[in-house]
Amino acid sequence: MAFLDKLKAGLAKTKSAFMGQVDNVLRSFVKIDEDLFDELEELLITCDVGVGTTEYILDELREKVKDGRLKDPEDVRVALKEILCSLVGEGEPLDLSKAPAVVLVIGVNGVGKTTTIGKISSHFVEEGKKVVVAAADTFRAAAIEQLSVWCKRAGADMIAQSDGSDPAAVVFDAAQAAKSRKADILIVDTAGRLQNKKNLMDELSKIDRVLTRELSDSSRETLLVLDATTGQNALSQAKEFANAAGVTGLVLTKLDGTAKGGMIFSISRELGIPVKFIGVGEKAEDMRPFDAKEFVAAMFE
Repeated sequence: MAFLDKLKAGLAKTKSAFMGQVDNVLRSFVKIDEDLFDELEELLITCDVGVGTTEYILDELREKVKDGRLKDPEDVRVALKEILCSLVGEGEPLDLSKAPAVVLVIGVNGVGKTTTIGKISSHFVEEGKKVVVAAADTFRAAAIEQLSVWCKRAGADMIAQSDGSDPAAVVFDAAQAAKSRKADILIVDTAGRLQNKKNLMDELSKIDRVLTRELSDSSRETLLVLDATTGQNALSQAKEFANAAGVTGLVLTKLDGTAKGGMIFSISRELGIPVKFIGVGEKAEDMRPFDAKEFVAAMFE
């Protein structure tokens, strides 16, 4: 099955709750008025688009009505699609220009961080790239073992130490391995702690110092993994991490398990951080680089 078909299937819950209901609302009105906008407002908020982003969307629609660009409810559907596309932007690929490119992966436990690393590794190995993974989440029980399984499956090299080791020491070893093995990409797993921001900051600072010293000329990305099923909670998590670390991109997991896919629009608008990967299933091939047009099209078609 092509990824676009998987994306459509994966977004079926969101589409049913979101665009399916939008279509029902639009069909029930013969003209564009405030009652129509009230119905749309309730629907958008229910689908976790968020209050602020919902108000922005409705204001944009009202402006188009004033300009005479929207004359009947069917026009609203077309305009809504255009607005949603503009909210998520064009999508940005990872910067892998200077090898070994470093991809630091952060996020709270339970969002699918380890499986995300495995899937992204698999994606790049399929493209013919040499991938080294640093198992620097040394605090969570079985994290290293779980990551090892994914790396073997993906064909990526994993660098690890024993449970409880200093994460920065693991990253140092991985940086040396990435250089000596002429790797294209070094992916760094990290502990999923947010409740103590100082610990998170201290740990990321140590890792950053090691990477800056050992791989000063490498491209750098920091990806924040978010669980789409948590809806607006994912937005508050994203804000916390964005304040604590220099997040350059987002990864949304479990989009196939939620009707709350609308949260992607509020995250994109409020944080201004591009979505770089999305996951719509269990398999490695179910996670792919984010394509905004494909995503919005899958919600409408």
